[in-house]
Amino acid sequence: MRLTNVLHLGVKELRALARDPIMLLLIVYALTLAVYASATTMPESLSRAAIAIVDEDRSPLSARIVAAFYPPYFLPPSMITDAEMDTRMDAGLDTFALNIPPNFQRDLLAGRRPAILLNVDATRMSQAFSGSGYVQAIVNVEVATFLQHHRPRDTSPVELVLRARFNPELRRAWFGAIIEVVNQVTMLAIILTGAALIREREHGTIEHLLVMPVTPFEIMVAKIWSMGLVVLVACALSLLIVVQGLMRVPIQGSVALFLAGAAVHLFAVTALGIFLGTVARSMPQFALMTILIILPLEMLSGGMTPRESMPDFVRFVMSAAPTTHFVALSQAILYRGAGIEVVWPQFLALAAIGAALFGYAWFRFRSMVGTMG
Repeated sequence: MRLTNVLHLGVKELRALARDPIMLLLIVYALTLAVYASATTMPESLSRAAIAIVDEDRSPLSARIVAAFYPPYFLPPSMITDAEMDTRMDAGLDTFALNIPPNFQRDLLAGRRPAILLNVDATRMSQAFSGSGYVQAIVNVEVATFLQHHRPRDTSPVELVLRARFNPELRRAWFGAIIEVVNQVTMLAIILTGAALIREREHGTIEHLLVMPVTPFEIMVAKIWSMGLVVLVACALSLLIVVQGLMRVPIQGSVALFLAGAAVHLFAVTALGIFLGTVARSMPQFALMTILIILPLEMLSGGMTPRESMPDFVRFVMSAAPTTHFVALSQAILYRGAGIEVVWPQFLALAAIGAALFGYAWFRFRSMVGTMG
């Protein structure tokens, strides 16, 4: 392998990318707006949930319950009738609909156990499950306060002292921003390398390369280092400008160590992109294959759901995926401030997986070039 050939071919790829405004826009969007939107659109907790209340009791207690729902957890309650409850929920106007039955206060004071109906729109998953607990807690507190004429005190014999490490404010944006950067690095690396190869085939320039004194190995390495460098630089700028600058997310560990891990990860996923580029025969086909590959890599890597919560079979299969080890490496470094003495197993696993993917992609690429020649 001649390094000058690899260098010149890589520069050619960078020039081709610079003339592709769609790919440049994708890079900028993926590591700026996509990161910010993904991290901030998910609410930290229950926020401004729509609730409607049917007050058939019209008692002081029911008035207390109605008044207990207010922003920021809930929107001001909409007072409706029982006949409107199902219609409004079918129309998606309310996430919660609370029905206080007639004689609720009287039955409660008489020692009975009256029931309150709570309808929940479970399609709004981010609010339905946590919000139903909020509603139950609010109703219980107001009922207890009404019966005891004062706010109930916590009589638990044990005090639980909570210490939230690595994210003391429990802000979901801190977690979501970094995980989204990790996901976008994987997506961009696969798309850029695969698209670069398919673009060569569609434009017919791959045949021009075959008559030059370059080898398929040099062509493949040039595509990998050039596209990997673009993604690595974009990742560093995203961490610096968007995550740390705009979103004020603290980075605990060494950014340089993380970028080193990202470089090893890019070696693996750019090889995967080359492999997909040899399988797909057109850009639309490559796009469909990329969706089938990227979604499992991102959803099952441990970034969205802890791997311990997954079935054993899924954990075993995903242990061979580079994203699994990259997510573990990124979380350890950027969240917990881990050093190389902690994350070296992930580095080693990424290097081994990358070598295997590179070898197989090279075999496929050489076979493809051979058939074209």
